[in-house]
Formats: sequence, C-alpha cells, structure tokens
Amino acid sequence: MVPGLKVFLFLSLNLLQEVKSSMVSLSNNGYEGVVIAINPSVPEDERLIQSIKEMVTQASTYLFEATKRRFYFRNVSILVPMTWKSKSEYLTPKRESYDKAEVIVADPYLKYGNNPYTLKYGQCGDRGQYIHFTPNFLLTDNLRMYEPRGRVFVHEWAHLWWGVFDEYNRDRPFYMSEKNTIEATRCSTHVSGRIMVMECQGSSCKSRKCWRDSKTGLYEPKCTFIPNKAQAARDSIMFMQSLDSVNEFCTEKTHNREAPNLQNKMCNYRSTWDVIKKSADFQNSSPMIGTEALPRPAFSLLKFKQRIVCLVLDKSGSMKFGNPISRLTRMNQAAELFLIQIIEKGSLVGLVTFDSTATIRNLLARMTSEKSYLEISANLPRQVGNGTSICNGLRSGFQAITSSNQRTSGSEIILLTDGEDDQISSCFEEVKSSGAVIHTIALGPSAARELETLSDMTGGLRFYANHDVNGLMDAFSGISSRSGSISQQAVQLESKALNIKGKELIYGTVLVDSTIGNDTFFVITWTIQKPEIILQDPKGKKYTTSDFRGDDKLNIFSVRLRIPGIAETGTWTYSLFNKAGKSQLLTVTVTTRARSPTTPPVIVTAHMSQNTAQYTKPMIVYARVSQGFLPVLGANVTATIEAEDGHQVTLELWDNRAGADTLKNDGVYSRYFAEYHGNGRYSLKVRVKARKTATKVNLKQPNKALYVPGYVENDEIIWNPPEPEYPDNTDTSVAGRVNTGGSFTVSGTHPGGDDTPPGFPPSKVTDLEAQFEGDHLHLTWTAPGNVIDKGKVHRYVIRMSKHSLDIEEDFNKATLVNTHFLIPKEAGSRENFKFKPENIENGAKLYIGIQAFNEANLRSEVSNIAEAIKSIPGLGTKIPTPIQEPGKKTESLTKGIQGPKESFTDFFTKTGFSSKEHGYDYEIRWLLAVPVYFRENMGIEETAYGVNFPCGKS
Repeated sequence: MVPGLKVFLFLSLNLLQEVKSSMVSLSNNGYEGVVIAINPSVPEDERLIQSIKEMVTQASTYLFEATKRRFYFRNVSILVPMTWKSKSEYLTPKRESYDKAEVIVADPYLKYGNNPYTLKYGQCGDRGQYIHFTPNFLLTDNLRMYEPRGRVFVHEWAHLWWGVFDEYNRDRPFYMSEKNTIEATRCSTHVSGRIMVMECQGSSCKSRKCWRDSKTGLYEPKCTFIPNKAQAARDSIMFMQSLDSVNEFCTEKTHNREAPNLQNKMCNYRSTWDVIKKSADFQNSSPMIGTEALPRPAFSLLKFKQRIVCLVLDKSGSMKFGNPISRLTRMNQAAELFLIQIIEKGSLVGLVTFDSTATIRNLLARMTSEKSYLEISANLPRQVGNGTSICNGLRSGFQAITSSNQRTSGSEIILLTDGEDDQISSCFEEVKSSGAVIHTIALGPSAARELETLSDMTGGLRFYANHDVNGLMDAFSGISSRSGSISQQAVQLESKALNIKGKELIYGTVLVDSTIGNDTFFVITWTIQKPEIILQDPKGKKYTTSDFRGDDKLNIFSVRLRIPGIAETGTWTYSLFNKAGKSQLLTVTVTTRARSPTTPPVIVTAHMSQNTAQYTKPMIVYARVSQGFLPVLGANVTATIEAEDGHQVTLELWDNRAGADTLKNDGVYSRYFAEYHGNGRYSLKVRVKARKTATKVNLKQPNKALYVPGYVENDEIIWNPPEPEYPDNTDTSVAGRVNTGGSFTVSGTHPGGDDTPPGFPPSKVTDLEAQFEGDHLHLTWTAPGNVIDKGKVHRYVIRMSKHSLDIEEDFNKATLVNTHFLIPKEAGSRENFKFKPENIENGAKLYIGIQAFNEANLRSEVSNIAEAIKSIPGLGTKIPTPIQEPGKKTESLTKGIQGPKESFTDFFTKTGFSSKEHGYDYEIRWLLAVPVYFRENMGIEETAYGVNFPCGKS
C-alpha cells in the first residue's frame, strides 16, 4: 500500500467521535443506563410513559433477535419534566439529564410531521447525539407507515449507538444496476414489491405504473417502490424494519453494494452488520446461551428537579498572577457574569472558595431577583491564600449543598482552578458516590492534569482558558441548564477582545434578531481605566457610561447594562473611547434570552470529535446551528482553536458534504483540524454570522425510519396516507452567536521539540457527481486540500470503468482519464471537468472515481463512486432491461414475440404492459429508444420524448 493511502485510511478508521458522555453501559449482554427524557414543553400525559415502556419492551426482544442473541435492554430511566405533578414513584435523578439523554420526546418545531429520526453527523461507526420521538408518534396506534414502534426504536438505536446509516435513499429511490436493470435502492435486493405512481385529484386517487425518463434511464420522479406485505426477505432493519419478515441487518452475504445509499457512501460499501461487528460492544461480548426467557426491561421513573449549582473557586497564591490583570480578577468577572446573566431564575446557587483549605462563602440561595445575585457576587474572593487542595474545595461544595437540605445527587459543581494538585485522585471515589456533575475550568497551563477526569467520570463539561481574556467568560456562559428548556437559557451574541491605543475611539455593532431580546446584557471590561461608552439601539435611543453599573468594592474592572424590557430587533451600535494614555485591552460580551417561550431562538452548539487526540491523528470540529430541532442553513460559521502557548488557528466550517462534513444542508458545519502546536490543552470557540444571502431553516431530517408509502396485500396496493409535504426551506433570522466548544488535550508531539505536524494527504472527495451531456461526461465535486481540507491539491487522477468493482477494489487498473488541462482550485471550491469517453455506446453505464495528490505525492482515499448512463433519445442502439418489479426475475422484452405479424396489444400483454393500466387509450409511450428491428417492422414513430406506437397495430 502506498504511504499516503495508508496514512489516510488510518486517519479514517481512528476518528472516533466522543460527542457527548453517556451513562449507558453493557453488562452481561444487557444495556443499562439508557435515558429517555421528556421535553419540558410536553403536557403531562401518563399514556406517554406506558407507551415508552411498551416500545422499549418490544424493542428489547427485537434487538436480541436482530443481533443473534447478543444485546437487549436491561434497564431504562424515563425522565419527566419538572412541570409534571409529583408522584411517589418519581425518584430524584442522579446524573441523568435531558441534554445527555439517548432518547428525547418532544413536539416537532413548526409541527412538521412525526417522523422519528436520529441526530447523527459523525463518520461511519461514530455514535449519534440523540433519538427524537414525538408524543404523537408514541400515542397514535395507526401509524402504518412505520409499523411497530419497538422495531422503529431498534432502527434508530443502530443509528445512534453503532453509527450505521440508512439503506434507502429518498433522493435516489432507484438506480441502474450493473445487470442493466432498474432496482429500488434497498438492502437486501430480496425485498420484493411493485413500482407504482399514486396520482390524486382532490380525494380521488389511483395507481399507475411508472414511466421511464429518457435522459436518466430511470423512473419518473413520482415513482415509488411498494413492498409486498408478505415477504421471504429477512433483511434489512436499516431499510424497512416494518416488514414482518425482516429481523436482521444486511450482512456481507446479502449487502447490496450497488445501492446509492448513505450506508455505502459513508461506510465504504460495508454492510451494516459488518459495522456493528466492529463496535466495542460486539467485540467485548458473546451471544447468550440457554433457553430461559429474556428478562423484561426494568424501568425507573425520574423527575427533573430545580437546578442546584455550587461554585467552587480557587483563590490560591498563583491566582494573583496574570497579564494584564490577575487571574483572580478575571475569575471574578466571569463568575459575576454567570450569577447575573447565565444562571436561570429560580435556581439554587452556593459559593465555596479554596486554597489549601476551603470556606463556604454562601449556602444555597434561590436566584429570584438582582438582590439574590448580588449577595453571592459580593462574597467573591478579593485576596489570595496559599496552597491548592481541590479535594477540600469539592468536599466543602458537597457540604454547602447538604447543609442547605438538598442532595448532592443531580447537583452541579463548577470547579475552577489554576493550580497543580497531586492529591486530586484521593477524592475520586467520593465524587463518584456523590452523584454530582462536575464541570471543570482549567485556568492557565499549570492547572492539574487530572482535572478533566472529574468531568469525564461525572458527565460534566470541560473548559480551558489562558491567553484569551474572554476565555473565562465564554466558559461560564457555556454552562447552561440541562433541563431542555431552551427559552430559559442564555444565548451569547458577542464575545470580543479589543486592543485599543491610548485616546483611541473604536466602533462596533451587535445584531439582535427576532427570536431573542429578553434579559439582554452588554458587559464591558478593561485592564487600566474604564472607557467612555456610548450604546445606541436600532431606533436611536442612546445609553452612556453612566447607565452601565459595576461593583466598585470588588474592583473587577467590569460594568454592565441590562436593557429594560425586550431589546429592539435590529443593529445596535456602540463606541468605546480609551481615556487612558496608553494601550489597554477592552472586551465586549453580550448575552440575551429567547423573546418568546413559543419561538425557540437560533442556537449553536460546538465540540471536537474527541476529548483527547494523538498528534498523528486529525480531529474534526463540529458546530450545529439550529432553531428548535431544525437545522439552519447558509450561515457563516468559523472556529478558533487556541493552544496552551496562545497560538490560534481559525477555520471556516462547511456544510457542503465535503471533507469532514457528512451531509449537505443538515445545519452541521464541520472541518478537519490537524495544526497542532505542542502537547497540552486546547480550547474551541465558534462564531456564527448570517451571510448576505438569506439564512434558512431546513425542514427535512436525515437518518430516520423510512416512511412506507403503502403495501401490496393480496395482490392489491393498500396506500398509506401521503407523507406531509415539507417546504424545502423557510427563512429565519439569525444574529451573531458565540459558543465555546469546551477543551481537548493533545499528546504525542516530538520530544525534541519539533512540532511540525506529520504529513497528511488530501481528504477524500465525497460528493463526486457525474452526468452525460450528449457525448461528453460532466463531473463535479468539491475540492479537497493539499493537507486534508486546507490549501490546494497538486493534481487529480480520474479513472472510469463499466464495472464498479474496478473503481472500488483495483482503482489503478481502471481506465485513466486525461486530466492534463484540469487545474485544481482552492479547498472548498466547486470543481467542474468535462471529457468525452471513447467507444461508449448509447445506454451504457460508467462508474467514475477520483484521487487527489498533494505536493508530497501523498494521495487521498478513492472518492465516492459516481455513475452515469449515456442515454441519447432517438439513437436506438441498445435497450436496458424493461420495467420490472424488484425481486422478480426479469424476462427479455422480445420473449414470445413471433415477428411483425403479432400485434402490439398481444406483445405488451405478454410483457406485463397495458395501455389501459397506464391510463392511455390510444398510445403507449416507451421511454427509451428501441432496436431498429421494431422501428422498421412495427411502424413505430420516435419522438423527442421516447417512442410512440399505435395500440393494436400489426
């Protein structure tokens, strides 16, 4: 294997996605710790709980059968909202929460359908984010288009837990096989059915067979595959789990490698069962033996409680250091912002400070007004002490909670420290048994290296701040409620640091869009002298320095302005004048909340593909921009990654199915990252802005169970209600958004200090498309980079074949295309290339692949395989096999034809065609050219659209 390909295959196989911590574990073949959380906006309905139990119980048996007696659901927790009435059977959650749940139950935003789906955007084998079921899906018993809910759950669980993809394709429901037959996109090909169109006028609907498109050689766009209800096929769950006979995943033996579906595209033509077998669960388990009945799942009912947070803040001697202001001051600025602007109203908050010992500054107090916030912020530390004992700080944090008659279980600790502590592991067991969630903030490069272990073992968040003066404020801004109530959470609009010369005046703008405006704060900090401030709203109202308030006693170089009522929609402008005689750093931070509880704001969530990385392996940056549950398209998304030494890398993230991006227009913007700058902690910060073109919400969700249009039962088509028509997009407004994606650590750099990253080849082209335009083949794709997805590749190698396996398994032996005049463009650009294949007859199908080479001659993995059919109406040189039902043996079009004396009526009766069936009394249109034999002997007339021939003509 060539070196470049080896490197990139290694890269692809080792990008394991650690998108969020999970409490799920596998014990003796049973999954434990699965959490199903009900959204706070869902009205109380006990039927939901019963339906969830029935679905999971049914799914457990089906999963056990589908995985060949290997997995089932042992215990599941159902988390109900705080808004539901208390009951004796409701227990207090420990670390279970809505934002970490494997399954969420919530109404769809904008009320578009009840489609169950899995939010998944990682690579093949990566775990997803969550499964989303609507209450209507769980409570309605006549959803024939999905059939048993337990089976749907297993379909979605395979998406979520094993990282497999759908085996259907709504955009390409049919394809031309290498045997020159039209097949439905499915796995396995043993699934049989009919191919029909349903046409409706008002309430009257009728079925007809499908026409073929003379340009593509495939069926018309409205054509649908209708499965037979009675099947012999046993696979696959990722195609159509609703069929009674289907109880397996496609295996190596039954996998349909030709189907143009996401499973083939994302998993390099591997079967779903092969991907599942490579999972850690499968590798570490064996099938159950014995004949005893499978245990029924055990259920725990949990009720979310009010938010309890205790700040545990370091005031050790090293906190006095810092440039241009001390770490203690920066910590107090950020803590005050959290108390006044971030923590949700009604929450209970306490405060502990520590050095070698710890002190409870405030027991838990309910945050109901500005007075309650200020009572705690007044006790933020002003002096430093000596030594660092993180365990003493944590123990006092637990004590502050229990002394306030609350349980540590389910409570949150925000732990901030800049110091080393070699005793931190001594309290790991106490932390585990407490049931508390520990969010950690490492300040500076010397913070204890074991700090992140506390977050990882408790499901908490992890942050790192050092040179970025806004880093601590960003970290505290990112610690929102885990209850799922988006309307109560703070949204960060701006986080900017400005180095301003003495006596200099600067201007800036902040956009407030129509989804936000409640509880809006503008915060200004400085390092030498308070600047002169002028803020103007979109209607011209001005606020000046005297309107901004600060706590002079704390001396934390910070003032804030809370906008009365709801902030005006539009552009806010500000000016800052540095009154000091020399340069100083000023920062601007703006937070707000949703304008209305019924209209969710546009939000951004960001993270890296892993919490830890080896220097030899690239990572992926992910940022999801959404409104409610719907993805936001067309935004400008940039990520800034900062190393311990302050070195920063800024990346524009893409949602164009290129490079690291899995799906185009799913609202998930991503990019590879490999520009490491030494070992240690790195921080991630993401900014979102609207482009000049309209920003839109995509109303369609990928990775969902197939909406079955109907079934063939007793030789009759029984149609299900049509799937709701979704508009392609709807406009939305989005102002700037800022989100911290937490921190990650890098190890493995060269011990000699050489931090030059290893050579990485160009990334794989994943969106190659091909189409014949007359005799020429037109290729389009997104350009990869010289190093993964940055820069410009040196050259492309394009090869083609009439057999897909030539491209897939032995690329170098396929026919080489002359690319001498193809000049590569910058990564992320659209590439276009046309050429004329030689000796390609009409009706032939070509498969095309592409490799990119960089200047070091490292080559990318072979691209996705594009295919194109040369179909020129009127040439009549070759007929692909006629329309057939998948699963049925294809008969020759000329079988039974005795010569020109036989009528066309008899001919089409024998071959399964009927003019009456198609709704045409006078002609049958055959949408591909036919052999010369028929034209000369049957009096057939060719048209621009195909071929017309009179019924009954001899």
